[in-house]
Amino acid sequence: MVTQKTPRIDPLTLEVVDLIGTVVSRYHEEYEDAAAEHTLTGAQARLLSLLSLEPLPMRRLAQKLKCEPSNVTGIVDRLEARGLVERRPDPTDRRVKLAAATEEGLRIARSLRDSLRFAREPLAGLSREERVSLRGMLQRMLAA
Repeated sequence: MVTQKTPRIDPLTLEVVDLIGTVVSRYHEEYEDAAAEHTLTGAQARLLSLLSLEPLPMRRLAQKLKCEPSNVTGIVDRLEARGLVERRPDPTDRRVKLAAATEEGLRIARSLRDSLRFAREPLAGLSREERVSLRGMLQRMLAA
């Protein structure tokens, strides 16, 4: 019987993993605070941000948010009641409804993006070459 040893993770890798976790945690904390300023939950703000890029069917929204379609329906209902989102028929398939940000929803999504200083300000302190290098490393990590 052959047993495989789990490779030891070196201290530098552990430190990098911890730093990534801290960055993600602080980003989410700031995002929740920015959402609260607009009396939105984090989930509502994330959905609105997605819809500010393009209208999406409910099922696709659920996939992107990694939640059940019934949860997305409730979030869209609440945002629609506030005039931030509307439902539209899909021009390519009239059986499908798309959720789309309204003009007010787009304004709030821009405001949310603009208020996220945690990541933007430290990144601005890096040179263009450092930001390009960091982007490349993050893309490689995500592709692995």
